[in-house]
Amino acid sequence: MNSPTGFLLGFQRREGLASCHTNGSPESLFRKQAKAFRAKDSRSIATIVLDTFRPIAYCIDPREGRKEKMTVKLEPGCIIENADLSGVDFAEIDLAGAALTRCVLRDVQFTGTCLQDARLTQVRLIRCRFANVDMRDAIFEDCSFIDDAGHVGAQFAFSRLDQARFRRCDLSFAKIDRSTLFGVEFDDCNMRGAEFHKADFSRTFGRKLVKTAAALRGCNLEFADLNGVRMPDCELSNSNFREAVLFDSDLEGADLRGSDLVLALTAGAKFARADLRGADVADLNLRELATLDGMIVSAGQQPHLLAAMGLDVYPD
Repeated sequence: MNSPTGFLLGFQRREGLASCHTNGSPESLFRKQAKAFRAKDSRSIATIVLDTFRPIAYCIDPREGRKEKMTVKLEPGCIIENADLSGVDFAEIDLAGAALTRCVLRDVQFTGTCLQDARLTQVRLIRCRFANVDMRDAIFEDCSFIDDAGHVGAQFAFSRLDQARFRRCDLSFAKIDRSTLFGVEFDDCNMRGAEFHKADFSRTFGRKLVKTAAALRGCNLEFADLNGVRMPDCELSNSNFREAVLFDSDLEGADLRGSDLVLALTAGAKFARADLRGADVADLNLRELATLDGMIVSAGQQPHLLAAMGLDVYPD
C-alpha cells in the first residue's frame, strides 16, 4: 500500500464516514461508530481498533480521484510518512521514539506530549504550539516551524528541549518561553526574530555544580531577542547576531568565532573570556559591556573596536 498522505484524529465525519477519538468516550460508542464504516471495494477499507482507548490516526490516501482509508496508531515508536496531521489533538500522547517524515501539521497543539527521542524529517509545523512537551534527545532535520506567510513561528512554553538537535530547520520568529535547553544543538538553522524568554541552558548537578551547555552553529539570529540569556562557555560560532538584542546576556567564555555582531545591542552583556576572532565586531562598544576581561580578539579587529569607543586610530 502506498504511503498515506493524510491522517484524521478526532470525532469527525468525512463523506459520510465517521472517525472517532478515544479520549473520554465509552467503548459502546466506538462499536456503534465502527458500524458506520463500509468498504466500497477491496482497496477502500476503514477500521477502528479498540486498543485500550489508545488514540488512532485515520489515513486518507487520494489515488485516482478516490480515497483509501487505513488506521495508524499514534504510539511510541510509530512511523508516519507523507501525512497531513493538521488539526489533530496530540494532547497527552506518548510518541517517544516516533519517526515522522514529510508530514504537515497545521495549527496543532502539543500539550503534555512526549516526543522524547523522536525523529522528525522534512516536517512542516505551521502555527504549532508546544506546551509542557518532553522533547529531550529529539532530532529535527530540514523542518519548518514558520507559517506560509513567514510571519508566525512556533511557540515553546514550559517544555524540555534538553539535548534536542535541530539541523537546517526554519525557526524564524519562534518563541521559546521558560523552557529548558541544556545541551541543545542548532546547526545551520534560520532563527531570525526568535525570542528566548527565560530559556534555561543550564543544569544543576549538585549543590554547588551548575553547568551550561548549548550550541548554535552557523545559525541566523538576526533581530533575535536574547535579552538576559545565560550562555557562558557555549558554542555560537559562525552565527549571525546582526541587530540582535543581547542586553544583559551572559556570553562569558562563549565561542563567537566568525560570528556577525554588527549593530547588535550589547549594553550590559558579559563578554569576558569570549573568543571573537574572525567575528565582525563593527559597532561593538566595549564601554557598554559588563565584563570583557580576557576577551580574545585578533589584531585586525582592534581598529574597529577602538573606533567603536570613539578613538581615532592612525597607522604607524
